[in-house]
Amino acid sequence: MVELLVLAIVTPIIATIIQLAISRSREFMADASGARFLKSGKGLASALGKLERNIQHYPLKETSQTQATAHMFIANPFRGGKVLSWFMTHPPMKERIRRLNGMKF
Repeated sequence: MVELLVLAIVTPIIATIIQLAISRSREFMADASGARFLKSGKGLASALGKLERNIQHYPLKETSQTQATAHMFIANPFRGGKVLSWFMTHPPMKERIRRLNGMKF
């Protein structure tokens, strides 16, 4: 009985983490597609860097409204720690920028 209860609690959490990981991988693919279309990743990397710096200086306050719409932002509008990164819909901006700057055309 306890095993079923634990399974009923843990399984949805694991499924959510997997779903969000897939969402992050799609963001990487979208970045790569945009860079290929532009024949350069530098411009997109620069724009993402500007967004990241702005978020660091002016993060949104977490409210029910901003949390409900955070997934629609280009970048995570909140500051977060390592564990929170598991539940992010977008990959870390520094990683996106690193990959874009490393693309060869």
